[in-house]
Amino acid sequence: MKKVGYILFGLLCLNQNIFGQESKNKNYQDNQWHLKDLKKDNVAGTSTELAYKELLKKKKSKTVIVAVIDGGVDTHHEDLQDKIWTNKGEVANNNVDDDNNGYIDDIHGWSFIGGKDGDVLYENYEIVRIYKKLSEQYSDSVSAETRDSEEYQYWLGIRDSVHNQVRTVVSNFEYYSRIKSTYDYYVEFLKKETNSDELSVKKINSLPRTDSTIIRAQEFMELIYQYYGSLETDFDQVLDVLDDELKMYNVNADYRSLVGDNPNDPTEQYYGNNNVMGPDAEHGTHVAGIIAGTRNNKIGINGVADNVIIMPIRAVPEGDERDKDVANAIRYAVDNGAQIINMSFGKAFSPNKEVVDAAIKYAMTKSVIMVHAAGNDGQDIGITPSYPVKYYTEGDSARLWIEVGASTSTADEMLPADFSNYSKIRVDVFAPGEDIMSTLPDNTYDELGGTSMAAPIVSGIAALLLSYYPELSPEQVVEIIKKSSVKYPDLEVITPGTMDELTSFSQLSNTAGVVNTYKALKIAEEYSSK
Repeated sequence: MKKVGYILFGLLCLNQNIFGQESKNKNYQDNQWHLKDLKKDNVAGTSTELAYKELLKKKKSKTVIVAVIDGGVDTHHEDLQDKIWTNKGEVANNNVDDDNNGYIDDIHGWSFIGGKDGDVLYENYEIVRIYKKLSEQYSDSVSAETRDSEEYQYWLGIRDSVHNQVRTVVSNFEYYSRIKSTYDYYVEFLKKETNSDELSVKKINSLPRTDSTIIRAQEFMELIYQYYGSLETDFDQVLDVLDDELKMYNVNADYRSLVGDNPNDPTEQYYGNNNVMGPDAEHGTHVAGIIAGTRNNKIGINGVADNVIIMPIRAVPEGDERDKDVANAIRYAVDNGAQIINMSFGKAFSPNKEVVDAAIKYAMTKSVIMVHAAGNDGQDIGITPSYPVKYYTEGDSARLWIEVGASTSTADEMLPADFSNYSKIRVDVFAPGEDIMSTLPDNTYDELGGTSMAAPIVSGIAALLLSYYPELSPEQVVEIIKKSSVKYPDLEVITPGTMDELTSFSQLSNTAGVVNTYKALKIAEEYSSK
């Protein structure tokens, strides 16, 4: 689930350019700190480039298929177009299910959040869907006996949580609307006073403090600069994010009708369409590029794995994904030959967890590795889970599951990203997840951050191991990734989600490690030679 505060932090404090970077050169490989080496480059990367240079030059590899369950992938991107899975059993656009897999014209994958009437962009948060369902059962006129029931008390908690969240988003929207109005007024005023279209702190402060409006404008812009590190702040982006939040909390919205399925049937299969790009492919394209961006083609970025094919599967809208879509996406990936499934998504509630559990168990029977992002709430997911999880309701867990937290480029107290979820038991490894350069739609590139970026780094390393050492079992690949992580057991770090609370890095995952491609390949060589 997205958090408003974290998104605002990303947009304002980091001044992130969400529209992507374009240049004549379009070579951003030097910006990929996550592929660099701690000793050589003084950043806590994964030593991936060093591994290619020293370990893989003369080795042969086999193609590995990685399914990316996400919001969509730009299959035409210049750095990905040769890396997209093609269903060889299907004839394009003949409106026939040639391979009899239940999905018509699934040439490059499938979307479980689209239908003949269009493609879903927004969805309610899961807590809103629970709220809507329980609202049909309960009202203020229920009996005293019902009021004392456990489910009714649960409903009250859900209701109050939704109402509080909506009030918070509305309050934030009104607050930033007022700031934007004041900001726009003073910007225009100061441009006239300085006779310049480009404002700077020096120009603003050079104005004589003889007029009360000038003084208020100077003081306001000084605050803007202190908070956001720039005088050029796009509050429209902030308001857009908050407006999106309101859409996800809109209890009266019916976003799902476009799909044409029965959303109340969690076991339903064989719905959707073949539009694997969807209306917003930013997140999924970025994830796919981290794994598979074409290496050394003198444009864009380098993916972690060089001989890999991406299978795009849409199941993740703006809002919370539905359990039935996640389960069907996993099954589709497994049935169509994916060896690794990347899942850079998560949510706080899973009302139909049993169908997801069944799909995960199915993936385990086919020896498919599953990589999941731990989430960006800065909390312990051992206490507050981020679904899906590898633990089944009846006990036991998925043996080929890797849960990934996000790390930064500095091997000091700031090593865990401040937004990253963590858990001594439930998180397996950390991987770079802050300011990661990768592909965006329309042949653009930019840096994004989150455990969503850390997970595909791990998926890429897993693909690299299977590609160059195909004799390894999936169990060995998972073991190697954990075993080869660079350990920081005694490092005192700031606990994610806090300002200054210190803890041992060993308390944030069960390996106390950050993944490392070079070390993983060295251990793979040892396993292979036995």
